[in-house]
This record gives sequence, C-alpha cells and structure tokens, in this order.
Amino acid sequence: QVHLVESGGGLVQPGGSLRLSCAASGFTFSRYVMSWYRQVPGKERELVAIVTNGDDNTNYADSVKGRFTITRDNAKNTVYLQMNSLKPEDTAVYICNARDSYLRDFWGQGTQVTVSS
Repeated sequence: QVHLVESGGGLVQPGGSLRLSCAASGFTFSRYVMSWYRQVPGKERELVAIVTNGDDNTNYADSVKGRFTITRDNAKNTVYLQMNSLKPEDTAVYICNARDSYLRDFWGQGTQVTVSS
C-alpha cells in the first residue's frame, strides 16, 4: 500500500548541489516520520536526515550537517533533501523512508547520487 518514489539523483562535481524528492502515496503522509538514508555497496545503510510528523523537528548525520537540509510538504505528500557542497564521500544510493506510529518502516527504491570530477 505504501509507495515511495525518489527522483533528482545524478552526476555532480564536488562542490555542486542536488535536490532529491520523494513522492509518497498510499498512506496519510502527514502522520509519518520521513527520513533519507544512503547506502554504498558493502556498507551498512546510514541515516542521513530525518523530519518528524508533528512539529517538523529535524536531525542530521554529523557528516552532512550544515550542507544538507530535509523538508516536507504535507500538501504535496513529498519530502525533499537539498544537498549542497557535495563531496565524493556523499556518493551513494539515497533511499526514502517512512515510519508509522507502530515503528514499521517503508522504503523506496532509491536514486543514485554520484559526486565526481
């Protein structure tokens, strides 16, 4: 039922910017905590950013603080990740996550971000 579709990934040079989008359907978006994760082959999935469903509190991984911003638009059922000052270490598949009040997780298919000169 829950469906998450990411978009906006691509190839960017170091120092550049990208804006990822996650379009949600099949659930009451405003009642879910939304997050962005990233994953590199052979490494554990990493939480990048999270925004709550109530007062829109946000938290970020230390590695992206000051560079990435997560926002949500409940009217559009969409969560965004603005990524600035990108580094090669940011290269990964970025995956959208929704978590309900029962702590059940739902995942998108991911979008590739490659930071390279």
